[in-house]
Amino acid sequence: MTVLDRAQLREVTLDDEDLMRELVTALIADVERQLPLLDLAIRATDFKECASLAHYSKGACANLGARAAASVLSELEHSARIGELGECQHQLGLLGVEIDRLRVEEV
Repeated sequence: MTVLDRAQLREVTLDDEDLMRELVTALIADVERQLPLLDLAIRATDFKECASLAHYSKGACANLGARAAASVLSELEHSARIGELGECQHQLGLLGVEIDRLRVEEV
């Protein structure tokens, strides 16, 4: 799956390269802030909170074209909504990987 849909990012930023870098950097920082909150929600089996956090981050990723991270977050949200603890933990691990992949993408 595509880590970053550059065409979508260009469209959102009107092809402003500085803005593209700024938004992707802010997105990474925002999702990284959500990771420990997601972990806490999963550990507490607070699936409602987990789904809410995943939904929020999914939207931010999808808007900027971070497709792989948005896909993982969609799966995490779904798993939380049906109370699949093990799958939530698995998806959280995958999210960390996708954020690392996004970090090394050149914008």
